Amino acid sequence: MATVDARPVLAAGDEPFGMIMTALDGLGDKEDLVVLAPFEPVPLEGLLSEQGFSYEAVELGGGDWQVTFRRQS
Repeated sequence: MATVDARPVLAAGDEPFGMIMTALDGLGDKEDLVVLAPFEPVPLEGLLSEQGFSYEAVELGGGDWQVTFRRQS
């Protein structure tokens, strides 16, 4: 499993998309990617769904979200 914490990147005014895509490229076939964000990343969920990933989004409280992406078999 790989984790990308997008919260500090977004807080600094930067875009975490490249980090997320790099982490996805490095995943093994059965590995998951966890993304932590200060909001539910709906556009990312849609994009990765189109690329063959399923996801589970969980609100952590305080506006933070954890989204786990898995390759669909």
